[in-house]
Amino acid sequence: MPLADGIEDLAVSAPHGDPAALDALLAAVRPEVLRLCARLLPHREDAEEACQDALLALARGITRFEGRSSFHTWLYRLTANRARSTYRALRRRWLVEAGGAPLPELPDPRRTSVVAGTRLDLLDALDAVRPELAEAVTLRDVLGLGYREIADLLDVPEGTVKSRIHEARRQLRHRLSGEPATGEGRR
Repeated sequence: MPLADGIEDLAVSAPHGDPAALDALLAAVRPEVLRLCARLLPHREDAEEACQDALLALARGITRFEGRSSFHTWLYRLTANRARSTYRALRRRWLVEAGGAPLPELPDPRRTSVVAGTRLDLLDALDAVRPELAEAVTLRDVLGLGYREIADLLDVPEGTVKSRIHEARRQLRHRLSGEPATGEGRR
């Protein structure tokens, strides 16, 4: 993640009540947060909404940044979780506005690119697996973090991260192919 040299310094100053540091931090990370949200969400407007949610969560939660991982790794986690939450909220809103009509089974190819349709399928599949599995595989496969980085961020052993990613991939593969997987789903 190509963050400016001073980002880590701002991330250390902002939690201690330095409003100028927080403002500078939010301005500095916004383009990267928007880029990460756009990697998960298919429509620019949705990515912008998730970006705003992530920046708000960053501003409210900066005091929880403990420095166990680098700031950008913590920011990846926060952003991925906010993008997935935004997708769930948009999906619920659509269901209410559509009067409870089910979501279309397949994206309309005339209105949705192949990449966007694939992202929608992935988000639906991620929403169907246990949160700790979805988070680990998102951090690894969508955002490109290393196993050690994810282990430090989640405060679990690296072997646990690998196991979660393996299980998440197995469940996602079955969900995306339409085949049932044994032992899947939220618990």
